[in-house]
Amino acid sequence: MLGTILQQTVNALTIGSIYALIALGYTMVYGVLRMINFAHGEMFMLGAYAAFLVLAGLVGEVGGAGAFALTIAFFAAVIGIGFVGVGIERLAYKPLRNSTRLAPMLSSLGVSLSLVAGVQIMAGPQPVAFPNFFPATRYQVMGGTITSVQIGILIAAFVLMFALYQLVNRSRIGIIVRAVSESRPTAQLLGINVNLAISMVFFTGPLLGAAGGILYASYYGIMTPTMGAVIGLKAFTAAILGGIGSIPGAMLGAYILAFVEVGGTALLPLITGGMLGTEYRDVLAFAILIVVLLVRPAGILGEPVSEESMVYKREF
Repeated sequence: MLGTILQQTVNALTIGSIYALIALGYTMVYGVLRMINFAHGEMFMLGAYAAFLVLAGLVGEVGGAGAFALTIAFFAAVIGIGFVGVGIERLAYKPLRNSTRLAPMLSSLGVSLSLVAGVQIMAGPQPVAFPNFFPATRYQVMGGTITSVQIGILIAAFVLMFALYQLVNRSRIGIIVRAVSESRPTAQLLGINVNLAISMVFFTGPLLGAAGGILYASYYGIMTPTMGAVIGLKAFTAAILGGIGSIPGAMLGAYILAFVEVGGTALLPLITGGMLGTEYRDVLAFAILIVVLLVRPAGILGEPVSEESMVYKREF
């Protein structure tokens, strides 16, 4: 029993770490632009395909790639997708920055569909086997099984989240981003380069999403052009659960969602006598979204925003 609990806990932490990396992209964009970037799930998908493409260019046969090639592929892919995110913002979102909130969200939906269609045309719609970025070793701990893949994903995710924390809270660019998040007009009056701050957000968010995509594809050993749709929605749910616009909230919401998913799917067959199984894990995730929107729309760590405060930020 203890081994099962330990194993399910590690499973939840692994999935939660991947959700957290993607949810951070949603919450950063919303925190600065008050916009939901529906194309963010496709950054997750593009990360896996970009890493696969770099590996194929480096070693030819991706299944036999060594540690050095895998490391190069990982960093090249996440940095490349970061620049893709900046390019998308300049082309699809920046011209609509001063329009209504609906316009950039509709534009992001168009970008999302275009990216999926583009990958399907170039790589095909079929699933593709993805190489393991970590040595496949199993460890028996207190009756449970923990793999080196899970340990690698946890380490990589926590390093990236810690780096984001340091960037936002301990660096000059982080101060600039937080100032723009508070009020763009005021930041401009103070001489802050608003475009630079927004570009940094659209570089960092897709970078983290791409890292999540690589770790996810490595964990499950497969990638598809549509893999970002459901996972992106779950990460969006995690961001709302924790409090959209709050970086700690995004991470907290991601881990709560993962524990509910893993725990729920483990208990559902027992509670229902086998009538409901693991295929209902997505239902649990979106049921949480509905409950949170009904009970606490601002999320666990989010601050309730009144119309008066929004007017204050816009005008002053």
